[in-house]
Amino acid sequence: MNPIVCEEIAGGLRIAVVTETYPPEVNGVAKSAARFIEGLRSRGHDVQVIRPRQSSADHGEELMRGLSIPCYSNLKVGLPAKRALQRLWTFRRPDIVHIVTEGPLGWSALQAAAKLKLPVVSDFRTNFHSYSSHYGVGWLKKPILSYLRRFHNRTLCTIVPTAAMRGELAALGFQRLRVIARGIDTRLYDPARRDPRLRASWAAGPQDIVLLYVGRLAAEKNLAAVVAVYDRTPGTKLVIVGDGPERASLQARMPNAVFTGVRTGTDLAAHYASGDLFLFPSLTETYGNVTLEAMASGLAVVAYDYAAAGELIESGVNGVVVLRGEGESFVSHAAALAAEPARLRELGEGARATCAEQSWERVVQQLESTLLAAAELTVPGSAGRVQRPLEYHRAAEVL
Repeated sequence: MNPIVCEEIAGGLRIAVVTETYPPEVNGVAKSAARFIEGLRSRGHDVQVIRPRQSSADHGEELMRGLSIPCYSNLKVGLPAKRALQRLWTFRRPDIVHIVTEGPLGWSALQAAAKLKLPVVSDFRTNFHSYSSHYGVGWLKKPILSYLRRFHNRTLCTIVPTAAMRGELAALGFQRLRVIARGIDTRLYDPARRDPRLRASWAAGPQDIVLLYVGRLAAEKNLAAVVAVYDRTPGTKLVIVGDGPERASLQARMPNAVFTGVRTGTDLAAHYASGDLFLFPSLTETYGNVTLEAMASGLAVVAYDYAAAGELIESGVNGVVVLRGEGESFVSHAAALAAEPARLRELGEGARATCAEQSWERVVQQLESTLLAAAELTVPGSAGRVQRPLEYHRAAEVL
């Protein structure tokens, strides 16, 4: 790794973003992190991305060593890199460090920033502590939660995507929580991308109802509910977009469903717009970007009343939400909607209208304001910027 020393952009911040997932990896954290970074750069900030190397041909950011995650060979977890980060930030000192993920690379960034007296903000993007029960290691929930709380409470503030998540984490002892939602590109995700030829490839005619799921095919996504809805709605088509360790078992259980694998860009947008009813039964989301993508694409959504769905869906107006964990209610509401094409279109129109107010520009501005406030909690010193502990923690309370 050869650190690059560059001049600070006039009027902008020098921001170091540390993340263990980033495009071309396909997941909600990677996609939203990339959009935030793109937005910050467009507003004149110098953003340095630090992430694990994804392949031997990888280039473009500051790359660290990484290992594949079990069951997700296309995803990496960063290895410890405290000394490398200290060297990098000594030569190219950032105004603020923004840690997106809490893995070994994120922990190294937290330690390196403390050593160099750099202000840090963090994101809470994945309910890792909730995943444990889906993989037979429920006993790890408390240790994982303890680690996450310790990690985030060492930062100036932790960014969460919903007010409900802020309340949940505050009750668990997390401090200095700041709500910044996610945005949506309504030019990309647009009902106008509905494609009759794509639907025909699914053996779906103009009058057929297409049930759609987009996301990882994994235990924590509660995909048994999708299977149950499909079983209860004979005559519908089911399209599943995504991949993961549960794909083989799902295909064996539903041989007539369409499994498209991972889709991206305009191709993914066309898959959304060509569906009719979006099913999202996950119980472990921090936000659920796919909910917003489906709504922007003009789909009626059935989901549980939390995360993005809980914030954005008014049941019966722009989708349907059911109480978290009430599986039978989820299935029955989805099955009833699948039998009402006119109602699906009405809810889809309401969903699209809701997304008109969820621009990326607005949420990037909120993130920018948070980073600017954090960066100002420092003063010039002989070795760079040094924190003022008292003002640092007072200001943290209002971020």
